[in-house]
Amino acid sequence: MFHLIIAAALLAALYVVLVETLFKKSKCKGTADMTGKTAIITGGNTGIGKATALDLAGRGVRVILACRNQKKAEAAINDIKKATGSNDILFMKLDLGSLKSVRAFAANFLKSESRLDLLINNAGLVADGQTEDGFGIEFGVNHLGHFLLTCLLLDRLKESPAARVITLSSMAHRWGKIDFDSLIATKDLGSGRYSWQFFQAYCNSKLCNVLFTHELAKRLKGTNVTCYSVHPGVVKTELSRHVSLWQKVFIEPVARLLFLDPKTGAQTTLHCAVQEGIEHFSGRYFSCCAVEEVSAKAKDDAVAKKLWEVSEQLSGLS
Repeated sequence: MFHLIIAAALLAALYVVLVETLFKKSKCKGTADMTGKTAIITGGNTGIGKATALDLAGRGVRVILACRNQKKAEAAINDIKKATGSNDILFMKLDLGSLKSVRAFAANFLKSESRLDLLINNAGLVADGQTEDGFGIEFGVNHLGHFLLTCLLLDRLKESPAARVITLSSMAHRWGKIDFDSLIATKDLGSGRYSWQFFQAYCNSKLCNVLFTHELAKRLKGTNVTCYSVHPGVVKTELSRHVSLWQKVFIEPVARLLFLDPKTGAQTTLHCAVQEGIEHFSGRYFSCCAVEEVSAKAKDDAVAKKLWEVSEQLSGLS
């Protein structure tokens, strides 16, 4: 009996530690007037993206859901309209796994919309496979598609009085690495049929997100556009919908007990979107609505610059 009490106490202590660290909650406290601003949210029809869209729509932002699935997007739009009373939400088709689709989206947006204040590179996945252009799907969707999208929209962002680019990364970037020789040769940052292999590729893509933001800030210096990378927390979303059944069986009970809900997971994104006075943190990494230091490899100037140049080549920008 005594052993059971000790075990229960240890489990309770572990739960408290996890809730206060890995699964810590935060709250966006920004109250800036966002009325009349326009935001693009990739993957805005579900999870963190939808929660972000709902909050911004409630603040008077014109929200464009950039998604692959029109049916899901329209359902999300209906939910957001009912919750906020806003009618200023629309769907525009975007498949980040297709560079052609990214270019078509950007052309369509630039033709039909005169303003862009927030670009929220939210979409992401953990999966194996390839994009339409033959890139590893995690590198292609999580990084390269967003890289091209951002570059194509930069001029419109610069026309805004104070625009921001927010890219969702993850604490998983800590375990990432970038092998440029492999990337150029295989159009991938890691592949393999086993789950741990495409989880490593996911970590690599998340490191790309942080380095992209680091380099983007340098290139935006002197403009009115700032940028931030974000760890949303460990959130229960559809991110891992492509993982195997046995993993879902393992993950689901833990997710129900500990993982953050999408609304909570959206708070750091929202902080970077609406909080006033954070412009001097452009290029930095945020977690729990605060700046967090990253390791040397995640702010390596030479690697960030090379990733930008290689991404320009791979996306056809150079």
